[in-house]
Amino acid sequence: MLLVGITLVAFVVTHLVPGDPVAANLGQGALNDPAAVAAFRHQYGLDQPLPIQYLRYLGDLLHGNLGISEQSHRAVLSDLNEYVPATVELALFAIVTSLVIGVGLGIVAAAFRDRWPDHFIRVVSLGGVSMPVFWIALVAFYLLFFRLGWLPGGGRLDPTQSAPTHLTGLYTVDALVHGQWALLWSALRHLVLPGLVLAVYTVGMLTRFTRASMLEIMGNDYVRAARLKGLPEHTVILRHVLRPALISVITVAGLAFANLLSGTVLVENIFAWPGVGQYAYHSAVNLDLPAIMGVSLFIALVYIVLNLVVDLLYGVIDPRIRLS
Repeated sequence: MLLVGITLVAFVVTHLVPGDPVAANLGQGALNDPAAVAAFRHQYGLDQPLPIQYLRYLGDLLHGNLGISEQSHRAVLSDLNEYVPATVELALFAIVTSLVIGVGLGIVAAAFRDRWPDHFIRVVSLGGVSMPVFWIALVAFYLLFFRLGWLPGGGRLDPTQSAPTHLTGLYTVDALVHGQWALLWSALRHLVLPGLVLAVYTVGMLTRFTRASMLEIMGNDYVRAARLKGLPEHTVILRHVLRPALISVITVAGLAFANLLSGTVLVENIFAWPGVGQYAYHSAVNLDLPAIMGVSLFIALVYIVLNLVVDLLYGVIDPRIRLS
């Protein structure tokens, strides 16, 4: 029912957007040709009443048909199968990097509360959540690619290379599985720059949440009792403080990962990364209604699945939580 409600909201909002899909896809010149306009509207079902269009869309959806894209003239599901793996690969790199660095910095900041490491990390995390992502992307592109040439500037592979043997659509995984080491190295190098740019904001956010959660738990009686028993400080921090603090951290990380998966338009456009963000942007510009609906459903499904995964992780992290 939730997905049905999402389809209804997405359908209504999409059709409320001002603009004519015919003009956006065929151009203003085609509007002077009534036959071309009528053919286009008939081909994509735009000549029918909106309730009929919605019911037809639901019927096609039950059969796994998301419609035909007006810009690529392919099935929307095929387009998503092509673009989603690129975004998944980028989002996985960004969230893993963010968790390792953000949680690590948060632990250090909490352990050295109100001392110079804490002050330094707080300034760094504040900068991470304050700077616009597009500005970070442009600066990183200019310095690391244009000026220094340390990392590639865009795309998933070098222009002279072809995609690895297809298995998952994730170039790093496919190249690793098939032992294509040159492609693996190239895919990793292309992944670093946009992945680090995406990770900057999430690192700052996770650092602040980890620090705040740990400081709140450090005031509990059982933490003081653990210290009084003579346990080493690192044992107290990692076993008795960090684990319960991870509940809120996992919640924030899940939402951040969902946001990354739903498509980072600016970063993908700056680094020419062929992911969901670029696909959604071009679909919106061209008023590609089937593609917009397909992207909306994908984003909704991502949030639903990740919220479920986060709820399941609660029981893994904290044994006191029982899932019924």
